[in-house]
Amino acid sequence: MKKYRNSIILLVVLGIITAFMLLQNRSGTFRKESNTFAVADTSSITKFFLADKRNNTVKVERTETGNWLLNDKYEINPTMVQVMLQTFMSIDSKEAVAKATRNTIIRMMAAKSVKTEIYQKVYRINIFEKIKLFPHEKLTRTYYVGDATMDNSGTFMLMEGSEDPYVVNIPGFRGFVSPRYSAFEGDWRSHSIYKFRVPDISSVTIKFNEDPAHSFSITNRNNKEFALTSMVGNRNIENFDTSKVVQYLSVFKNLNYENILDKMTKTKRDSIVSGVPTYEITLVDKLGKSHALKTWKRKADIGQLDIDGIQTEYDIERMYGQVDESEQLLSIQYFVVNEVLIPIEFFLQNVNNE
Repeated sequence: MKKYRNSIILLVVLGIITAFMLLQNRSGTFRKESNTFAVADTSSITKFFLADKRNNTVKVERTETGNWLLNDKYEINPTMVQVMLQTFMSIDSKEAVAKATRNTIIRMMAAKSVKTEIYQKVYRINIFEKIKLFPHEKLTRTYYVGDATMDNSGTFMLMEGSEDPYVVNIPGFRGFVSPRYSAFEGDWRSHSIYKFRVPDISSVTIKFNEDPAHSFSITNRNNKEFALTSMVGNRNIENFDTSKVVQYLSVFKNLNYENILDKMTKTKRDSIVSGVPTYEITLVDKLGKSHALKTWKRKADIGQLDIDGIQTEYDIERMYGQVDESEQLLSIQYFVVNEVLIPIEFFLQNVNNE
């Protein structure tokens, strides 16, 4: 009998654990079921996928470094990810949809909803969150996000495989969460054009195509010594204000565009990019990679007046921009990039005065 004691003990322990887990799964009421939309541990989320009825899709995936990547290629807006993870964790069901309106809501969601898939790092063996073995990625949530309720206090959601939609909200938040589940890529992309500290910059070249005499290039030799070159005749400038060069390069730490002009027709885009850019900015980082921005003037809207009250020909607030030959044009605000659009004379003023 003694030789079977350890085996019997092990079987009893496993039986208790199995019974406990079964009771946990089977017990619970509407409150238990309502929480199936939420993800308690968002740090375990490896990726999530959003798709709407118009074939717009967004995949947001956590990289090995802990950052997030959009659709396998784009830098993502970190605020969007933070808000989405908070939403995944906080959403809760207020109530099931009334039987009288159930079919109507389902038809509405069939026509307009966003499919949401959430993947997490889980363990094949997980005993009381203490013993975790054999990690792998698993699809843990699939549900559909519909429109807001009539009073805008909740959002209709339907768990895949379920017959009943629920009204879901975030406790303490007055409003609906459906706008957060956007399947438009442009809503998720980072608006950063340049995000480089001075030590990360090897060189910056800017061309003023309407006034080439202003064009110049700056070379960062060792973060303390710099070279300034006039693009007219490729002439090296011997005497310039180094502090102004550092001040100028510091602007590239945070330079953003306003939005993506994704509604623009290809014909209009091709017409714009076929013209000579107003400005061309090329930054080369310390790894030797080039990051280019081209901009073009845009026609002013009717009613946009200059300081003299005269209709302007070109928009005085925005221009078109293109990053690295992208297929999509951007809206660039002058007040954001004015500190970059500095002529070479800026670096010579104090020196000449002296």
